[in-house]
Amino acid sequence: MLLNKDLYQHHGYLKGLYLALKITLINLLRNLFKKERLTLNYPEEKYQYSDRFKGLHILTIKEDGSLRCTSCMLCATNCPAQCIHIVASNHDDPSVEKAPVSFEIELLRCVFCGFCAEACPVDAIRLGGEYELAGHFERDWIVDQHFLAYRKSLNEGKGVLSVVEDKNRMKLKL
Repeated sequence: MLLNKDLYQHHGYLKGLYLALKITLINLLRNLFKKERLTLNYPEEKYQYSDRFKGLHILTIKEDGSLRCTSCMLCATNCPAQCIHIVASNHDDPSVEKAPVSFEIELLRCVFCGFCAEACPVDAIRLGGEYELAGHFERDWIVDQHFLAYRKSLNEGKGVLSVVEDKNRMKLKL
């Protein structure tokens, strides 16, 4: 960085210090006596995020209650943080090719970008609006398919139905 050598000889340090203290004092007095506060009282008041906010993941379910995920691995492949881990196996129903045995997301590594939801061809994973996350141990931040699909905050533990049904998906070739 190139500085003018004569910069402080003309203005001096005191003028810069005076301007900095003036700005600080003006902001202090404005925040003390202003009626409208920028700070929320968190547990009582919660910030309303837009509908496009990307929060905690949701695994959608079919009408029969099973997971919509077909273990195609596209979400894990497109994840830039490589935080999605899927173990697949053959499904009991011969009309269904594969189903996840284990579907885990490491939330501490996740950047909540939404690439997993965009890559999913069957609307199996979404990013919801939940942002209140807390945990003491690292194992609390590795969530499995049961938490992602059937947690209490999702329709009282019943899960979220997928928008696209299997019959319509085959017609649309999604």
